[in-house]
Amino acid sequence: MTDLTIRAAEPGDCATLFHLIKALAEYEKLSHTVTGSAGDLEKHLFGTPQYAEALLAEISGQAVGFALFFPNYSTFLTQPGIYLEDIFVLPEYRRQGIGKALLTTVAQIAVARNCGRLEWSVLDWNQPAQAFYRQMGASILDEWRICRVTGTALTELGNLAT
Repeated sequence: MTDLTIRAAEPGDCATLFHLIKALAEYEKLSHTVTGSAGDLEKHLFGTPQYAEALLAEISGQAVGFALFFPNYSTFLTQPGIYLEDIFVLPEYRRQGIGKALLTTVAQIAVARNCGRLEWSVLDWNQPAQAFYRQMGASILDEWRICRVTGTALTELGNLAT
């Protein structure tokens, strides 16, 4: 795809990124869980501290996908890593190599930063994504489960006396 550009997001891209995040949430049938804003996103991507980074995929200057990632750490490898929070391509632009270009770019960043691994999660029902990730060389770890604490439960956990 000759007119595809993958580039680091800039502060002026946050409204576009947030639009793509809402499109991802709609695709995953999770629109009701989106509570943030483009302003929050800008603060977290470009503020101090910087919590995450994002890439935009553009065709002829139009944003058609994104990847959002942040550093993590492997105690077993004793190396930094990258956690890919989201990778998404608008449905009408899929199967054109855009997802592959985004994932490859994140992998290049991980290699350049001497990371020991690149990790992400995939929904159990998203068979097309799982097949794509396997094709790209990923292992899907069936024996691991994600644990999550949010909202009131997070506050209560944080307030537990030790």
